Amino acid sequence: MGKAKFHILTHTLHYGGGVFEGIRSYETIDGKGAVFRLKDHIERFFESAKSIHLKIPFSKKEIINGVLEIIKVNKLKDSYIRPIAFWGEGTISLDPRKNPVNVGIIAFPFGAYLGEKPIKVLISKYIRFQLRSVIPSAKVCGYYINSILATIEAHSKGYDEALLLDYRGFIAEGSGENIFIVKNKKFYTPKLGNILPGITRDSVIKIAKDNGIKVIEKDLTLKELFNADEAFFTGTAAEIVPIGQVNNKLINQGKEGEITRFLRETFKNIVRGKIGKYKNWLTYVK
Repeated sequence: MGKAKFHILTHTLHYGGGVFEGIRSYETIDGKGAVFRLKDHIERFFESAKSIHLKIPFSKKEIINGVLEIIKVNKLKDSYIRPIAFWGEGTISLDPRKNPVNVGIIAFPFGAYLGEKPIKVLISKYIRFQLRSVIPSAKVCGYYINSILATIEAHSKGYDEALLLDYRGFIAEGSGENIFIVKNKKFYTPKLGNILPGITRDSVIKIAKDNGIKVIEKDLTLKELFNADEAFFTGTAAEIVPIGQVNNKLINQGKEGEITRFLRETFKNIVRGKIGKYKNWLTYVK
């Protein structure tokens, strides 16, 4: 097996100007592997690249085929997939557009990032980037120093995950997840603008609406979070994980709520191909 090697002057290594996606594949009830919302992830991958003026030298179809091929060749079923595109060596100028663009696809077995039990969350002292500083809808490598700092802060204080506010003091998102709260059997989640438009977030909204649960996208305050009946994170790595505590405040007595459990179990059945209505979210590996 060959080894991937990159020059020490790889532009993105120094300045963070690359884009990536986090995608999952699952073993379905028929024993086949299927990638969850693959086309949507690759669409966002290209949109992220476009937003920072990075031109991916492959078509969307070629990247999709590459994802399916790497899963097939490595005989993976449940896996985490990471396409990444970044500027290589060349000028060290802050305008890297003349540098070559490198693209890679990595896939490996990966369990639930935060587990399935209710987690403890710390409100971070770090805030999420604002709209006029970066492009929050893009999944850019360099942005994640924000998440790294918040995660280290949370772990050093005995918490499982961090929650960041936006520059106005409203709830933004976790270090790598979107957040939802449940109040009076309705879902609330931060509106788009200063957050990443998560694929799992979008899936949860659609599942909730299909099951008669009202979803309201709005500016959320910490008071609303602390008074929530339930709360949970969503993300490709985290999937759906209940929040049992925020700072020193217990949510639902530190237990997973009934609505969160229903949603989490429904999501599990969907990605395993058990609910026909959502089969179009799965791209099977042939």
